[in-house]
Amino acid sequence: MIAKLQKRFVRIAMLSVLLVMLLLSVIVDVTSLVSTNSRLNEVLSFIAENQGSFPSQQRGEHPEGERPGRRPNDPINIETPFSTRFFVLHYNDAGELEDADLNSIAAVTEENVDHYLSIALKHGEGYGYVSGYKYLVVHTGEDRNMAVFLDCYQDLLSIKGQLTGSAAAIVFCTLMTYVLLRLFSRRAIDPVVRSAEQQKQFITDANHELKTPLTLILTNLDIAETELGQNEWLDDIRAEGRQMAELVGQMVALCRMDEEKPPLSKAEFDLSETVADTVSEFEPLARAQGKRMESEILPAVRCFGDEGAIRRLLAILLDNAVKYCDPAGEIRVTLSCKRHAVLEVVNSYAAVGEADLNRLFDRFYRSDKARTSGSGFGIGLSIAQATASAHRATLSAYRAGSSEIGFRVVFRK
Repeated sequence: MIAKLQKRFVRIAMLSVLLVMLLLSVIVDVTSLVSTNSRLNEVLSFIAENQGSFPSQQRGEHPEGERPGRRPNDPINIETPFSTRFFVLHYNDAGELEDADLNSIAAVTEENVDHYLSIALKHGEGYGYVSGYKYLVVHTGEDRNMAVFLDCYQDLLSIKGQLTGSAAAIVFCTLMTYVLLRLFSRRAIDPVVRSAEQQKQFITDANHELKTPLTLILTNLDIAETELGQNEWLDDIRAEGRQMAELVGQMVALCRMDEEKPPLSKAEFDLSETVADTVSEFEPLARAQGKRMESEILPAVRCFGDEGAIRRLLAILLDNAVKYCDPAGEIRVTLSCKRHAVLEVVNSYAAVGEADLNRLFDRFYRSDKARTSGSGFGIGLSIAQATASAHRATLSAYRAGSSEIGFRVVFRK
């Protein structure tokens, strides 16, 4: 149990850290992408508004509020004309190129300018991206259009580097978090470990302290019954004593199931025969209470596991079905096998709509009607589930109609 708790703690902590890091990375990367795209749009719009060029400035003159050498955060500043690589195409509505301004770029020549013109014609007005360029197509007048292509290769490369760096940082931090959690997770769950160990020790001590007195009480009851004869008070005492002994035994069994390696002796056995034998043991009990028990068992179904533990699991499910089946109700037991062996125990239960099926396997849980009546302690189904888990099987509860409840065990090969 401790190892499972530690692994679960590590998984939850890892998932939480990973989600936080992914969220922060997405926020940072998206913000950077939006900021870069906005800056490029502003530069393109500025060039388009000035008919495809930057306004000429005399050397030594600076816009108001700016000093030589200063690089303001504004995307359009005194350094922008010297750091921006772009070219401009002027063409008419017929798609004929009238002028190409290639003075601010070296990678584009008159030989390949037609390629970019075709892109502008195909795209129409608005912004777009192509081969490391962002462009803006605008209508500048009657039968006149302009396409401004801005070299943004370095910007795109920077964004790609940022995304790669973010991914690398996430992987690195995730690995470091995993290492640290593995080193310190045991310390984090130490209070839970100590509490579990104390609980286990308490149950073990209680077993030793209560087992002998209960045995003496039951033995003395037999002697008293021999001398006084049978009466209802002695029967009540015996029933309560046996019930207490059953509770102690179940609690000890549950503690053993919590151990990291439960003492199971696994071998291949005939599951069909085991189910049939267990059903036959409970049929007289069901008949005595006026309840019908029917079974449909596929023969020769094999299973690998501890036959004794599986038999106890079946006994818990059948005992639960008999105990909580409605008066004059029906209990059905089926064993089938397609890909996996599947055991189902279904019984009549009018209050199935009120049952919290998700909590039926919780220790000591007793629903309003399903467990307050009768002699159950809310431990049996917990033991059954622990036994199923130890065999890599799954045990689940489900509503089998409007007035029936069922339990399904899937034995995986």
